[in-house]
Amino acid sequence: MNTVDAMDLLLVRFLLASLASMAAGLAVWALCGLLRRLLPALALQRMGWLLAQVTVVAVFLLTLAPQPQRQRLVPPVDIEAVDAAVTRYLAPAIRSEAAPAPVSVNTSPQQQTASWLVAGAQAWLLVYLLGLAWQISKFWRAQRLLARLAAGGIPLGAGGELNTAVPTGTATRLSAGVPVIEVDAPVSPMLLGPYKPCLLLPRHLRGFDPLQQSLIVEHELTHWRRRDLHWMLAGVVLQTLLWFNPFMRSLRASLLWAQELGCDRDVLRGRSMQERKAYAAALVAQLKWQCQPGAVPGQAALAFGGVNTDTVKARIGLIRTPAPPAHPLRVRCAAIGALAVAATGGYALQPALAWQGPAAPAGLVQCLALADAATGQSLLRQGQCDVRVTPASTFNIAVSLMGYDSGMLKDEQTPRLPFRAGYPDWNEAWRASTGPAEWIRNSTLWYAQQVTQDLGAASFQRYLDRFGYGNRNAAGDAGAANGLTMSWVSSSLKISTDEQVAFLRRLVNRDLGVAPHAYDMTSRLLKVRTLPNGWQVYGKTGTASPVGPDGKDDRDHAYGWFVGWAVKGERTIVFARLDQDRQAHAESAGPRAREALLRDLPAQLDAL
Repeated sequence: MNTVDAMDLLLVRFLLASLASMAAGLAVWALCGLLRRLLPALALQRMGWLLAQVTVVAVFLLTLAPQPQRQRLVPPVDIEAVDAAVTRYLAPAIRSEAAPAPVSVNTSPQQQTASWLVAGAQAWLLVYLLGLAWQISKFWRAQRLLARLAAGGIPLGAGGELNTAVPTGTATRLSAGVPVIEVDAPVSPMLLGPYKPCLLLPRHLRGFDPLQQSLIVEHELTHWRRRDLHWMLAGVVLQTLLWFNPFMRSLRASLLWAQELGCDRDVLRGRSMQERKAYAAALVAQLKWQCQPGAVPGQAALAFGGVNTDTVKARIGLIRTPAPPAHPLRVRCAAIGALAVAATGGYALQPALAWQGPAAPAGLVQCLALADAATGQSLLRQGQCDVRVTPASTFNIAVSLMGYDSGMLKDEQTPRLPFRAGYPDWNEAWRASTGPAEWIRNSTLWYAQQVTQDLGAASFQRYLDRFGYGNRNAAGDAGAANGLTMSWVSSSLKISTDEQVAFLRRLVNRDLGVAPHAYDMTSRLLKVRTLPNGWQVYGKTGTASPVGPDGKDDRDHAYGWFVGWAVKGERTIVFARLDQDRQAHAESAGPRAREALLRDLPAQLDAL
């Protein structure tokens, strides 16, 4: 897969991750809303609301990251266009390179969908980055505004002591380390800075009753003691990351709301009704001041009350009628349990949305490639020719070269090996003694396994490296230690159509570093037929299934290979065809790919 395709794939994952975060946000918001009704004390729990935001972001990141096919928790979502575009590595549109008479190829609906999907993903990335930049700049501007406001204020008292406008009892507490600055602006009392905070007090606070002043300042000091600035900063970062998700804004608003209610609860705990009324009156008075012309917009810090009409009404109601004692442990456990359900659902869904590699089902991979063996010029290339899948029995071409080069294989009939109990016997033709000719004709798996086991792992790997065969991965199934016998059958060894063509060119040109006898015997075994127009065709079929979400072979969407070369006079054309089924068929996919190619090949070769 080239760099452009990898980038397109990442962009599509990013688009899917964004959509998944929206779905997760809706689920989390609904769950939290239900819990809030059942357990009103949830409104006071900062942790629940922050974890809700973390859950949505986690689903976003999980969807963005590719997961192994065998780790799927639910079957993949059957959205053919999306699955097609992603599984095909988002290959470029079908192209036919220069040739004397190019074959006309129509772009399929799935390829058109892929093109639109990539364009949409690219557009979304641009929108996301612009929105992210806007959100960051807006936050930065608000912080700069508040910093200038604080710089223009007047520090109150030496060593943190307040003037007579604020009770001296509060001054003693403030001297513990929070500088106080008085500003002449209609803002809320607020803390600025999560690490070295200072307290901004508006000048109009001098007109409040001393008790109200004390309660207001106590509210802000409670924010400081509870480290609410750090909680708020975490919420801001998470919301900024997913700025496009409306549920993230709602969850952050609930986090701020929980902080204010928590401070109200702590400040008023054990106080008389008179003090509660004074506190409520201070809220109303502060709201009136902030509604005056000249109020500072974008107060991106923890402010006394997060003051607006709706929140003031709700908070006054809670101040007058205190909520029943909460059970923090029970509430937190309920919130965490609900969020765990939402996160697990998101994780289970994300592998169905995100790309999982070429083993994804739904018969999506189609490719036909022809190239001049002598020059390497591409004569026809249509479809997803850079997608790597299992080589299946086409790998017997490579095994034949290895066997004849090593000396285990002698000629067309030698050695003849007996069938033994325990050998793969999926086909009836395999249950008999077999020589090289029958092995290639019947794709007898156990015969190829005897050859590769005779080679040994080190020699087998050296041949793969020398041939440059696909991804050269002979590890086999994870933990099964079966690389010598099964790596090429829906396992670790994978090859693309482009790589098949490159390998066959080297074979035809005798450039693989094996003995001449190996080339001669392999070519003899691979002779298929002579076409009516005089071209002699050599080739090998291959049939295998992708691994399904349950870890079993998905036989409904089998791969069908037919690879080889055609010779006429001095000219040799190498070819490779790969088809993946959209539904189950009675006949194997490899022979069907062969017959389809041979039906069209005479006209195609004559046109080249």
